[in-house]
Amino acid sequence: MTNMIGRMGAALIALTGLAGLIIQFDATFAQNGSVGETLWILLRFFTVLTNVAVVLTFAAIALGRQVTPRWLGGVLLAILLVGIIYGLLLRGLLSLSGGTLLADTLLHKVTPVLAPLWWLLFARKGRLGWRDPWAWALFPTAYLPYALLRGVVEGKYAYPFINIAQLGIGQVLLNALLIAIGFVAAGYIWVWIDGRFNARP
Repeated sequence: MTNMIGRMGAALIALTGLAGLIIQFDATFAQNGSVGETLWILLRFFTVLTNVAVVLTFAAIALGRQVTPRWLGGVLLAILLVGIIYGLLLRGLLSLSGGTLLADTLLHKVTPVLAPLWWLLFARKGRLGWRDPWAWALFPTAYLPYALLRGVVEGKYAYPFINIAQLGIGQVLLNALLIAIGFVAAGYIWVWIDGRFNARP
């Protein structure tokens, strides 16, 4: 019964993230009328890439597929980063309404809460290792040069804290370093929490 409830919860998370992505796609498509251009625009954002990973991961869980603890931990930490960065640095910067507001809520607020909550309730604990945070850091580390290159070439940066044109490369690298330190530190806290759950009698 618990396993079935967990799979249903995973399906809900996958559908929530998928709904947010579809709504955001529709809102962006309405502005340019091109499927290819819409996809290219959306793939600029760490939020979108991470929510795609959330949808695929939790859809697999809902279908009864095996997902390794390391992979699940990395996806969960990434979506937590999305929610935290949004709350600290991005909230209120844009005036949103309609579909864009709903997509913003689903992708930045709902999935970053539901996914870790699912882990607390249903995931098997005690399977994370102290090397895992460095593996998890590969995703945001790879995203940074990708996002910077796109920003330099296109003149549009996904996020204001990586805007080289306005902040300069020194400040952008400092921002990235601080986020990276916070990400790895959060990863170690995650591993510690995982171990504490497993240590319970």
